[in-house]
Amino acid sequence: MGLPGTARNIVNDIAAPGPASAVDRRLDDERYDHFIVRNGVHCAGAHLIIDVHGGDRLDDIEHIERTLRECVDAAGATLLHIHLHHFQPTGVSGVAVLAESHISIHTWPEVGYAALDVFMCGKAEPDACVPILREAFSAKRVVVSEILRGQGA
Repeated sequence: MGLPGTARNIVNDIAAPGPASAVDRRLDDERYDHFIVRNGVHCAGAHLIIDVHGGDRLDDIEHIERTLRECVDAAGATLLHIHLHHFQPTGVSGVAVLAESHISIHTWPEVGYAALDVFMCGKAEPDACVPILREAFSAKRVVVSEILRGQGA
């Protein structure tokens, strides 16, 4: 079975009861957790599920990196690092890790399709990424779904 992963340990540590934990204090003090109010809903952040159809340059890893960096800048987010992988014969998968969460991308150039997740909290504006993605990949169609994460937390 092995040892649990780091993420599992972090979840267990946060969930453990204890006096005056950071989770408890946030309810009493001014909130520094970067939760937002979007469309009148208090939540951890907005998670955009973006499908790019009929796109170009979906196998160009340098172009994809520049595009992700442009999205980060336009959204007013803080880039921590980018990791992209180029598959053979085609396709790119990767993530831009942000202080405000992440942008992930998975491409299928052979059919002109890319799947992206743009999840941001705090003052970052995930919607600013949509026109950049549409233009960068010359998309014929872009479909955006939104999930408000952490409602009621």
